[in-house]
Amino acid sequence: MLDILFSKKGIFLLLFCAGILGTEAVCSQGMDAKYKRYNEFKELTKNKVLHGYFKPVWIKNTHTFWYEVLTESGKKYYVVNADQHKKKEVLDENKLLANLSGLTNKQVKAEEIDHLKINDDLKSFQFVYGNHIWEGSLSSNKLSKQEVYQKPQPFNWTMAQPDQTINEPVTSPDGKWLGFIRDYNLFVRDIKTNNEIQLSYDGGLGLYYSSYIQWSPDSKSVMAYLVQPADKHFVNYIESSPLSQKQPVYSSIEYYKPGDALPQFYPCIFNIEKKKLVASGRAYIPNQYSVENIDWNSDGGSLTFEYNQRGHQVYQVIKMDAVSGEVKVVIDETSETFIDYSSKKYRYNVNDGNEIIWASERDGWNHLYLYDGNTGKVVNQITKGNWVVRNVVHVDEGERKIIFAASGKEEGDPYLLHYYSVDFNGNNLKHLTPGNGNHRLSFSSDYTSFVDSWSRVDLPPVTVLRDAESGDELMQLEKSDISKLQETGWEMPEVFVSKGRDDKTDIWGMILKPSNFDPSKTYPVIEYIYAGPHSNHVPKDFRAHYNRCRSSLTELGFVVVMIDGMGTSNRSKAFHDVCWKNLKDAGFPDRIKWMKSAAEKYAYMDISKVGIYGKSAGGQNSTGAVLFYPEFYKVAASVCGCHDNRMDKIWWNEQWMGWPVGPEYAACSNVDNAYRLKGDLFLIVGEMDQNVDPTSTYQVADALIKANKDFDLMLLPGKGHEWGGEYGERRICNYFVDKIMQQKAPVMNQIEFEGSLIKKDIDIDN
Repeated sequence: MLDILFSKKGIFLLLFCAGILGTEAVCSQGMDAKYKRYNEFKELTKNKVLHGYFKPVWIKNTHTFWYEVLTESGKKYYVVNADQHKKKEVLDENKLLANLSGLTNKQVKAEEIDHLKINDDLKSFQFVYGNHIWEGSLSSNKLSKQEVYQKPQPFNWTMAQPDQTINEPVTSPDGKWLGFIRDYNLFVRDIKTNNEIQLSYDGGLGLYYSSYIQWSPDSKSVMAYLVQPADKHFVNYIESSPLSQKQPVYSSIEYYKPGDALPQFYPCIFNIEKKKLVASGRAYIPNQYSVENIDWNSDGGSLTFEYNQRGHQVYQVIKMDAVSGEVKVVIDETSETFIDYSSKKYRYNVNDGNEIIWASERDGWNHLYLYDGNTGKVVNQITKGNWVVRNVVHVDEGERKIIFAASGKEEGDPYLLHYYSVDFNGNNLKHLTPGNGNHRLSFSSDYTSFVDSWSRVDLPPVTVLRDAESGDELMQLEKSDISKLQETGWEMPEVFVSKGRDDKTDIWGMILKPSNFDPSKTYPVIEYIYAGPHSNHVPKDFRAHYNRCRSSLTELGFVVVMIDGMGTSNRSKAFHDVCWKNLKDAGFPDRIKWMKSAAEKYAYMDISKVGIYGKSAGGQNSTGAVLFYPEFYKVAASVCGCHDNRMDKIWWNEQWMGWPVGPEYAACSNVDNAYRLKGDLFLIVGEMDQNVDPTSTYQVADALIKANKDFDLMLLPGKGHEWGGEYGERRICNYFVDKIMQQKAPVMNQIEFEGSLIKKDIDIDN
């Protein structure tokens, strides 16, 4: 009997194991299909939005512009006369391709042509093909090959301070004087007589005058900075696998971090006739972060400059009188937390500085104020309300009118950009961009008309020409057609809003779903995060494909969400202040509550094991999620993260974390808190990252090892502040498939293919 029981148990176990193996086989087949879709989906959605966004190019000093747009028959190029409200086609891409193919004896594809532009004469055009610039005639089929195309140099992240001693002598506006530095002091030379006058005597090693001097317009005075230098900070690199040689290459860049000493610049005004110092700003601007935007008034009687005190809680506009020597604060901006000088600061001098238009968050929202530039008194507040001025487009001094962008004034999504005009006195506020969407504008050079393209993530773009005075529509230019995109199975993103941690504030985000979405199924949720306080980050414009793994992850069976939590910008000052000395917060209480609300509404969202990933500040955020909120976030991938704010660039981190460097830096550090890790973590870093010091990631790895934690680390040889291209994207996607779905991705090492599959960096495309 016992044998029979064991036999039955054995049969049961055999059948059970067979079931598991069968399920794994089915799962494997299912993942293969998903990865096939993942590989194909980007190309499948490419060029499927017709008559969509375009960039208008205005012909200088005219009311005429041209644009290119994708149509049913390829790209078309149009010229529009804004006065006559007429457009005409001037170039057909298909004819151009046929012509170029005939000249080169090669079938030229549309994607091989770059940087096409219509020239200002509206008779010719240029483009780049085969590493050369080509010229073409709009009235004939004539094409001619020109010089070799020089690619733009990549952005250099170095913070190198210019050498203040090497500038050439500077000639006065009247041509009579030459200003220069000798033995650390300021001299002027009479060009006619060659006589020299020494103006300063207090310069020396460690405290000297800058050779970048600035003459007053009347040539009676000269301004030179008295400079107190500081030690330089360098970040050092080893490029392990350079293309130039077998051995590694060593390099360094000048790079300043929170707490580093900074050079100090003290503006000093010297009178040439009196041969002496008249005014010095040295006593008024201690602990500088920066002194900049020196402006002489037109008669040379005074100058103004902006003083940003270290810690970014004091920002002033200071006026120095070149005759009396008086130094006074004209605008005194202070904050108990931070002044968002890097994103919201705006100053415009009206009537030679007798009036100043200034942006401030002093009433809790970013608005414009009109100042008396002489007394420093506020004449009036120009804009007001529970909404945010985002950008000043144009100031018309004659009409005393401002055109600006703002968000939050209209109903609905408070991040959608709209444009307005208003008088200097705050009257006649006029909405110029009707339409419930995010508006992108391009103005004629005289600001009499503009092209308005608007959309939302769930609404394809419409583009019209409007009158800049009234906002009235003059003519429709393009209206999107997404029918071909929808035929691919593409799923429209969804905007979702719920209450934040305070149960009062609306938190806005969006949901991306797979193209074969089935609401009766459940999908694990992954958050793509970037919580940098310098802006808001959830997309607002319509697009067919979301790079940086977002669309790829949906095709693998995930739902991807993006959320702007508290601590990000472009809402109220109180909303923004949550980040102050508290970057580890990253809006997580709002994000978690948002996802729980969404999951309550949508049964298809499975938040039992949420994943999260991001790059740079998003890399810090995603690692912080699994360290500080492990009960909710279970799996994270972090790319080039600024994991410790003491290790990252000075301007960004001191802006939000404050100065001097206090204990808050350690409290927010992923390095100091690495021991908290409970979930799965995948760290990725480019060894040549010049934006965020890559040692920030290495120090997290070191701390995790010392805490005896399991994690994954991928180093990208030769790469900078990047995702790692198609390879990095695949590895991130695979990580979530493995850790959240607990399924295996296709093993690339067992697949035969010709050459490399890595074609380009995923950061190239939006």
